[in-house]
Amino acid sequence: MGILSIAPQHVRFAIKLATAIVLALFVGFHFQLETPRWAVLTAAIVAAGPAFAAGGEPWSGAIRYRGMLRIVGTFIGCIAALVIIISMIRAPVVMLMVCCIWAGFCTWISSLVKVENSYAWGLAGYTALIIVITIQTAPLSTPQFAVERCSEIVIGIFCAIVADLLFSPRSIKREIDRELDSLLVAQFQLMQLCINHGDSEALDKAWGALVRRTTALEGMRTNLKIESSRWARANRRLKALNTVSLTMITQACETWLIQNSRPEAIAPEYRELFAEPVETAADVHKRLKFMRRVMAWTGEHDTPVTIYSWIGAATRYLLLKRGVITNAKISAVEEEVLSGEVVVRPVSAERHHAMINFWRTTVSCLLGALFWLWTGWTSGSGAMVMIAVVTALAMRLPNPRMVALDFVYGMLAALPLGAFYFLVLIPATQQSMLLLCISLALLGFFIGVEVQKRRLGSMGALAGTINIIVLDNPMTFHFSQFLDSALGQLVGCMLAMMVILVIRDNSQAQTGRTLLNQFVSAAVSSLTTNKARRRENHLPALYQQLFLLLNKFPGDVAKFRLALNLIIAHQRLREVPIPLNADLSAFHRQLRNTADRVIAARSVDKRRQTFKQLLDELDIYQEKLRVWEAPLQVTEPVKRLTTMLHKYQHALTDR
Repeated sequence: MGILSIAPQHVRFAIKLATAIVLALFVGFHFQLETPRWAVLTAAIVAAGPAFAAGGEPWSGAIRYRGMLRIVGTFIGCIAALVIIISMIRAPVVMLMVCCIWAGFCTWISSLVKVENSYAWGLAGYTALIIVITIQTAPLSTPQFAVERCSEIVIGIFCAIVADLLFSPRSIKREIDRELDSLLVAQFQLMQLCINHGDSEALDKAWGALVRRTTALEGMRTNLKIESSRWARANRRLKALNTVSLTMITQACETWLIQNSRPEAIAPEYRELFAEPVETAADVHKRLKFMRRVMAWTGEHDTPVTIYSWIGAATRYLLLKRGVITNAKISAVEEEVLSGEVVVRPVSAERHHAMINFWRTTVSCLLGALFWLWTGWTSGSGAMVMIAVVTALAMRLPNPRMVALDFVYGMLAALPLGAFYFLVLIPATQQSMLLLCISLALLGFFIGVEVQKRRLGSMGALAGTINIIVLDNPMTFHFSQFLDSALGQLVGCMLAMMVILVIRDNSQAQTGRTLLNQFVSAAVSSLTTNKARRRENHLPALYQQLFLLLNKFPGDVAKFRLALNLIIAHQRLREVPIPLNADLSAFHRQLRNTADRVIAARSVDKRRQTFKQLLDELDIYQEKLRVWEAPLQVTEPVKRLTTMLHKYQHALTDR
């Protein structure tokens, strides 16, 4: 962490982190807080966490949002701790065990909710544990301690937000505007590739990149939403643009797919529409104007349905993009586009993964409690807290083992670093608030640089160092207490890592199969004549699940293609004119129930049996469509879906 290694783009956030720490320290001592350490630690974690996740200075609003999550999680944890203490104060051991189960429960919930909100639930778990442990090690008034803890945390969060505002936080709006133009060009180029029926590997690479970029744009929208209320109109448009972009990807890939069985489906004159290369969004705009004139002349029925749908989606994209860039008042045409469909939220496919996370956190906390009670070690309580912190924060991330390793490295680095502050700097500067602030500002500055580089151990070193140096009021210096605290942190992190390594996460295969069966269920559920159900937009949820599949199985092209084909089937069946009659409507309900039972089946034999029933029912459904004289645009996608499910039934049912 030398000065020569500091890049200019890392300096501003490093100063911001140092300012947040100094502000929290100054306010804590100025208002005579009993433990200013909590305010300083909160300010450091709230400011540094988003920077570590982003790999650089976080966008405007990220620190504020994380701070609000920390407040919510702390209040939930404090309320839970009070309920547990009031109910079980006469049985301290049982109270501690229940608190360990509460920490596991919060980790379970955090594994099922949206990633950006999981931090609050993880925090709620170990906050309750901290309060319960503290009242067992020191005879404090529990409500008073909970109030003090909340107050110190709110002060730390306030200091982090003030530091963020002082140094002009980066707005993500300009990045969104640039990405909207670039994404439109990439969409047109994907359609060119699909129209020309290009190489399948090039197609996989192109659509995979577009799915990731569309998902990243949705993440940018979340940042813009929390940045300022003045972007409310742009946020509504970006939410609709997510669906429009995914629709364009789906229509392009379907254009490629239908040419596998019917090369003549796309006439040469339509290939010529996409023959000219494009470099900018303005080029795409010109081509779309020309295409709309051609369609007005040829008519909707003479234009291939995928091309017609793609051009319509691209037109909506241009309309909404212009509104996002200008942030102007929403017009009547835009309002019609924005309120046209009801977006359905995805159902989590990681329930087995969440249960493993529950057991990891619960078992590690129980082991820590038994270790503390058995040894009677004074810092066993600190080890327990670190166990809860590591498991709660690591479980939701893609690689919990690396997060635990980060904490272990960080605590190893915090031991000499904290000793230097405890033995040399703080005793020499405790009589001068200015010198104390300067010494901690230097710590925050240099670790702030390393956090932005995602240096392994940097976050752990920051939290661990602040936690073990004496920042209480009044400050006392007992080396044995410092050493116990430092070793307690390290032992807790090692125990948590050991549990993570021993209780293996074997949920990947089950999660992948559940995701694929959810795609099947979505495709089957689109077979309906109910107008309200047909207006439901499952596309964002399906692509969110596809993105999870990409992360769980990187490089497994077969799974991606199967998932994409099922999404295409869903989108096509959602738009076909299914004949309106009671016989088909009743059979639609039967198909949906069978598809849901496939997802719910726990054993392989039950899943195979139910899936076989679904295939038989689809065969019967095709016969019913023939009897009721359904048009080709209905029978063809149903036949394509049935053939696909017959072909991949083992991949969808086996372990």
